[in-house]
Amino acid sequence: MNRRTFLKSSVAMAAAAICGLPQSRAESKQTLPLKLGIRAASMKMAGNLDVIKTAASIPGIMGVELQVTAGKPNLRDWDTVRRYKCEADRWAMRIPSLAGVWDAGVQISSPKAAESVRLSIRAAEMLGSNALLLAFFQKNAPDMTKKESYGPIVAMLKETAARAADAGVSLGLENSVSPADNAKLVDLVGHPAVGVYYDLHNMATYGHGDQAIPGVKLLGKERICAVHIKNGDKLLEEPGPIDWVAAFRAFNEIGYDGWYVYESSHTDIADCIEDTKKNNAFVRQHARMPAA
Repeated sequence: MNRRTFLKSSVAMAAAAICGLPQSRAESKQTLPLKLGIRAASMKMAGNLDVIKTAASIPGIMGVELQVTAGKPNLRDWDTVRRYKCEADRWAMRIPSLAGVWDAGVQISSPKAAESVRLSIRAAEMLGSNALLLAFFQKNAPDMTKKESYGPIVAMLKETAARAADAGVSLGLENSVSPADNAKLVDLVGHPAVGVYYDLHNMATYGHGDQAIPGVKLLGKERICAVHIKNGDKLLEEPGPIDWVAAFRAFNEIGYDGWYVYESSHTDIADCIEDTKKNNAFVRQHARMPAA
C-alpha cells in the first residue's frame, strides 16, 4: 500500500467512524441519480412561470428547460429571470438548460448571433443552467464540406465559448447535420464549453437515422452536453424511428451522466403528465448513471 492509498483508506475509515457507518459502506461507490427534465414547450407552457410548479408535480422530473425569448417579458428581463430562479428554488427544481436563444431575425450565422448568445449565457448563469441550446436546422445549418459555410459559425462559437466557460455553461449544438459533422464542428471550435445537445430523433428526421445510435459512441461523453428524448406523440416504449432501449444502452456504455430532457408532443397538460410518468418508468428501466 503506497502513501496515497493509505491516506485515502484512513480518511474513509475515519469518516465511517464519525458517521457510525460500516467501513465497507463508507468506501463503496454510489450510483448517481438519473437527471430527468422536460421542456416548457412540451408542456405547452413556454413563457409561463407556473411551468415550474406544474413540472414539480410530475414524479421523477427534476428540472425544466426554458425558452429564453418566450413570454412577455422574457428571460432577457433580469427581474423575470430572478422570478424563475425563486420559483425553481421554491419547488426544489433545476433549470438545467435554456433554449430559444435567438432574438427575432437572428440565426447562428447572423452578425448579431454572438450578442444573442452572450445575453442568453447571462440568463443561464443566473438560473444555474448547465447548457444553452443553440439550434440551427436545414438552411441555417452549415455545409461541413465548405469552410465558407461553417467558418463564421466556428468563429462565433470561439468568440463566445470563453464567456460560457466562465459562467459554467456549455453551448450545446442541436442541428440537422450528421453526428460525424457535429463532431467535426465541435472539434474545429476546440473549446470544452462547446458540445452537442444530442437529439437522436432529429437525426432520423433529417436523414441520419442509421447514424443516430452509433453517433452516441462517435460523439462520446466528452462532446455530448445534454440529450433530448422523444418519440413524437407516442411513448418511448412504442415503435418509432429510434430504438430507445438500444439508445440508452449506448449512453450507458459511454458513461453519460448528464441530463435527459423530454421534448415530447402532447395534446394537453394532463396528457403530458400521464405520458411523462410512463416514460419515466421506461427510462429508469434502461438508463443508468455511472457510479460516483
